[in-house]
Amino acid sequence: MNDRPGCLSGILKLILLGWLFDWLQDNFGFGKGCSGCGCGVILLIIFALAACGIFGNTNWLQLGF
Repeated sequence: MNDRPGCLSGILKLILLGWLFDWLQDNFGFGKGCSGCGCGVILLIIFALAACGIFGNTNWLQLGF
């Protein structure tokens, strides 16, 4: 059985990831929080890895959840 998610769930995950990234950058990101840009760079790396995980595990040809 193919257990990879379809394109709609991948798009939903990317939208939620983008919303979470924007909120965290506004509250803890560049210029705020720990020593200026430190938290912003850490958040950027974490969310880039999460986005690559979503891209790599999503079957973009399968519609549905």
